[in-house]
Amino acid sequence: MQVTETLNDGLKRGYNITVTAEELEAKIHEKLVEAQPEVEMKGFRKGKVPMALMKKQFGQRVVGEAMQEAIDGAMGEHFETSGDRPAMQPEVKMTNEDWKEGDDVEVTMSYEALPEIPELDLSKVKLEKLVVKADDEAIAEALANLAETAQDFAPRKKGAKAKDGDQVVIDFLGKVDGEAFEGGAADDYPLVLGSNSFIPGFEEQLVGVKAGDEKAVTVSFPDEYQAEHLAGKEAVFDCTVKEVKEPVAAEINDDLAKKFGSDDLDALKAQIAERLEAEYTGASRAVMKRGLLDQLDKMVDFDLPPSLLDAEAGQIAHQLWHEENPEVEGHDHPEIETTDEHKKLATRRVRLGLLLAELGQKAEVEVTDAEMTQAIMNQARQYPGQERQFFEFVQQNQQMQQQLRAPLFEDKVVDHIAEQGKVTEKEVSKEDLQKAVEALEEE
Repeated sequence: MQVTETLNDGLKRGYNITVTAEELEAKIHEKLVEAQPEVEMKGFRKGKVPMALMKKQFGQRVVGEAMQEAIDGAMGEHFETSGDRPAMQPEVKMTNEDWKEGDDVEVTMSYEALPEIPELDLSKVKLEKLVVKADDEAIAEALANLAETAQDFAPRKKGAKAKDGDQVVIDFLGKVDGEAFEGGAADDYPLVLGSNSFIPGFEEQLVGVKAGDEKAVTVSFPDEYQAEHLAGKEAVFDCTVKEVKEPVAAEINDDLAKKFGSDDLDALKAQIAERLEAEYTGASRAVMKRGLLDQLDKMVDFDLPPSLLDAEAGQIAHQLWHEENPEVEGHDHPEIETTDEHKKLATRRVRLGLLLAELGQKAEVEVTDAEMTQAIMNQARQYPGQERQFFEFVQQNQQMQQQLRAPLFEDKVVDHIAEQGKVTEKEVSKEDLQKAVEALEEE
């Protein structure tokens, strides 16, 4: 087997590989010997078919497989000897397409090698960690928001007209073609106007009613209504308004706390403080991570594989195009050209990606099965009722697993680097942290 270098330009590599006829013949013989114990043929006991007959019967069928194994073996030996790591799948072509039995097998192999990553002194990394405490003002604001979501309704003044967002308590009886229908009646029903919980057009007709009013509401059931005998039919609902109530925020007390699963108001405040500080910590980490990546980007410089840069720039351009054209859901759109800005961003991403991968490998950073399972479960919650199907889909999809594993790996490498460097804590206000986060989004 011969491997001859034909190209060595930057990270680009090219080779001619020759598998001699003798080597291929030996590989075919090896595969036939391996299969012989299981072969049965008329006139011979199982496993006793002569090799000459085996070759005549099955030789042509194993030639392609033997060729592939021989070429793969040559490539594997080359990468082990040279130490090269291809950036993407090598391109392999057979050059003697008129090959016949007895000829050598000749192929060309080309690829871009991953660059050598320079050593870094991580102790020189200096980071600032923004720290925000959940103060009384932030807790009070969160409590007020909770109280608003847990709103109650209080009676309006006598004679007050119902507004959008009010609750009207009504008795109603629905009829189609003058006949009452099943499920079309209720007493003392609390309906929030604007909630869209009734048939389209129903609630709007009750805006302006007063307690004691009687009103006939005429609507049409949607054509796709679940009850087929009512779909598309016009209905008249005779409504009697019992009360008109306005929304009022719930009182901030122990009763409110119990609505949200806490024993009392103090316990709810403690939970809110814990949640707020977790949010602040997450935001602070994002800011610190950006600072770390910015430092690393300035600390290293090495050649990058053009194929990786082109692929990343194309992906960035495609993603940004869809963000600017959200109405286009599929990929049926004109070809998207990459700009210098896309290429600049791709250069940073590829360089940092290769650097973090190298640092993580040297530090033996690994994503555990438990961490992967937790990540899959978190993602599965976005598909209520289909969690199990999503879990099984991820288990059978290597690409999806990699998409979930990559950010976990990156975060663990970031933690490792931060541990080697110097981290200084700085206590700031919630507003200062928010500005820092907004600055990230603008870049």
